[in-house]
Parts: sequence; C-alpha cells; structure tokens
Amino acid sequence: MQGYNVIMIYDPTLRHLLMCKRRKNPYKGLSNLIGGKIEPGEDGLDAAYREMWEETNLCKEDISLLHLMDFTYHLSDCYMEVYVGKLKQVRAVAGEENELFWADLNSNFFDIHQYAGEGNIGHMAEQVKLYAERIFKQ
Repeated sequence: MQGYNVIMIYDPTLRHLLMCKRRKNPYKGLSNLIGGKIEPGEDGLDAAYREMWEETNLCKEDISLLHLMDFTYHLSDCYMEVYVGKLKQVRAVAGEENELFWADLNSNFFDIHQYAGEGNIGHMAEQVKLYAERIFKQ
C-alpha cells in the first residue's frame, strides 16, 4: 500500500492556511495542501518534514508538525497521513513544484471546484478548528 502525506501549515496568527495551485494531475488547476509520497521504509513524520522542505523551504526549526489523522483508500491501495502545524514566526515560503499562496481561513474549503480532495480539505480544516486548543497549545 502506497503512503502519501498532506501538511496543513497555518500562519502564526492562525488566520491563513498555506496552499498550492496544482500544476499537474491529479487536481490540475485546483488549490491543494502541500505534501507527497512517503518513500518505502520512511517514517511518516520524517516524510512530512522532507516534503515540507522540498515544497516550501520550511524546516523543523520553523514549525512543529503534529500527526492529525489518516485516510485509507482501500480500492486505490493507498493511505494518506495528515500533519498540521503553526509557523513559529513569519517566514517566506518558496517552491518550484507548485505556486504557493496563503488562503484565508474563511474560504470554503469544501468547494470541489476550487479545492482538491473531494471536500477532504474542508473536513481537515474543521477538525483543526474543533481541536485547535490541543493542536496549538504552544
């Protein structure tokens, strides 16, 4: 079973979520969270930090990630690990794979014509709202 991750990066004020505009399929042209494949034998959290660095130039010193939830897609023979964190301070983000931008948290992340994942981003954002005190207790 192939593993993937998505990383929810919030700005220090918790008003914005880092997103990317997909340049290739799946979800070409839609907004998505950053993330990627978990390599065989690679720890999920290590993979999340690696993907975060590759796609944004952010590292462990900039943000502490928490494993929030998993999705298992049995018919696709894959699973998705979801990580979340808040930047410790304002930092520039840069990546070459996809265009990065900060989405306002008032956005409708359930809009499948704008956001990838068939509504999953909306579900994840709602879970973060529900457990914000536990997630961002720093």
